[in-house]
Amino acid sequence: MTLLGFLTVHYYVAPLNRLPRLHLSHHNTRRGDINDYNKSITEQSLTRNLSHLKSNEAILITKPKNNEVQYQSLTSEHINNTELVPPLILTSPSSYSKLNISSEIPDFDKLWKPPHNRNFVPCVNTTPSYTSPLESRGYLLVHTNGGLNQMRAGICDMVAIARIINATLVVPEFDKRSFWQDTSKFSDVFDEDHFINALSKDVKVIKKLPKGIDGLTKVVKHFKSYSGLSYYKNEIASMWDEYKVIRAAKSDSRLANNNLPPDIQKLRCRSCYEALRFSLKIKSMGQLLVDRMRSYGLYVALHLRFEKDMLAFSGCNHGLSAHEAAELRKIRKNTAYWKVKDIDGRVQRLKGYCPLTPKEVGIILTALGYSSNTPIYIAAGEIYGGEARLADLRSRFSMLMSKEKLATREELKPFLNHSTQMAALDYIVSVESDVFIPSYSGNMARAVEGHRRYLGHRKTISPDRKGIVRLIDKVGKGAEKDNRKVYERIIEIHRTRQGSPRRRKGPVSGTKGLERHRSEESFYENPLPDCLCQRDRT
Repeated sequence: MTLLGFLTVHYYVAPLNRLPRLHLSHHNTRRGDINDYNKSITEQSLTRNLSHLKSNEAILITKPKNNEVQYQSLTSEHINNTELVPPLILTSPSSYSKLNISSEIPDFDKLWKPPHNRNFVPCVNTTPSYTSPLESRGYLLVHTNGGLNQMRAGICDMVAIARIINATLVVPEFDKRSFWQDTSKFSDVFDEDHFINALSKDVKVIKKLPKGIDGLTKVVKHFKSYSGLSYYKNEIASMWDEYKVIRAAKSDSRLANNNLPPDIQKLRCRSCYEALRFSLKIKSMGQLLVDRMRSYGLYVALHLRFEKDMLAFSGCNHGLSAHEAAELRKIRKNTAYWKVKDIDGRVQRLKGYCPLTPKEVGIILTALGYSSNTPIYIAAGEIYGGEARLADLRSRFSMLMSKEKLATREELKPFLNHSTQMAALDYIVSVESDVFIPSYSGNMARAVEGHRRYLGHRKTISPDRKGIVRLIDKVGKGAEKDNRKVYERIIEIHRTRQGSPRRRKGPVSGTKGLERHRSEESFYENPLPDCLCQRDRT
């Protein structure tokens, strides 16, 4: 690969009044208001970024005295109402002018323009037959499981299930026993009062069981995965005759993706995109990170799922040392609730079941045409192998940012040691990005993609992992030597994988039973057609 040049880096704290503001919008279409979803977040911010470019350029390249990094910290006491600026890493004048933030650049549309949303807008209003919650027959307790986005989907399903079985839902308990050992409560991550009030016309939600009900009969129930309406109306609802408190032992994938009444599907969307609002401290810090990324112009959010837990769970070890592979095998063996222990990592990778490596993601971004100084936000926990693992990606893209680089340790202090809250910050920056690219189609990737579809089909590039690894392996073996042809092939296979509107995919042909349900596209990955309708062009 031809070396394009070296970037001179300057450190500077941008003046507060020169940072572009981007407010997270809360779309509430339930009241019948129709927002202008034709204007994407990219188009809204483009004009603002361009208007500041010329006036800011001379200031942004200024070098502080003695090369000292200057910043003000943001403490937890004033995190909710103060916007301060961390050190900004900016390129030299010649390099800065090359950033892809001008529509005059021929490749601008290809790189940044979102897909045409074909006038699809959220439609989550209830049908005329929808009624207020019926009299509660008992209490539904929920023990969520998994990380942030697995719990998030599970909570929304449990809201729908509570509606189906006429239950009073107790605010769900968070998983504190998983791999991450996070002690966060529901109210630490989400706005609890808003959650309760937003669902008041759908389901009665309370913060905890009332006092004096210890004598009520209780039961712990493992709801069957991907169950439909009849299962809950018959088998589960009939349990009220004997019990007054039902505890759902798990929350993930307990409700079918498809073939549910329209009002239940719309309730799932209202729960996910309207009722589950992040807590004030998370929303404020997330918005601050978005603003700081926006100070560089348009940016890519890369969900780089190359963390220890993911690699251990999936058995993927491509590019790892023998010692690292052995460590991951030991973790998988010792994690009791991970059922599959013996996994062939090579087979997994060739089937497209492994997260792309940082190097592979770098090749994709380069092939698609993103320049070496494209601002990239790394949405991830600790990358397995640390900074050394990012060397190949950084050699291609110099502006790799993260929450740890955009904020001071003091600012992040309230969220440290709470993986769920740190993941929530990544979620916000990813949803608000101009382009989102996940290296793996896990819970985070599916949740962000679904949310971006709901908000107007923002540009989301979903890598064809199976195609990519086979193509890259051919290059490694010398079968493909012309980089241009390889890049053209990468562009071609991703031409229709950029987040344009389409109906949710059904099950894979020939699959049966539980495997058939698992092969379906997740409801929260693509809420079309249930929660998105095509508005008349007139």
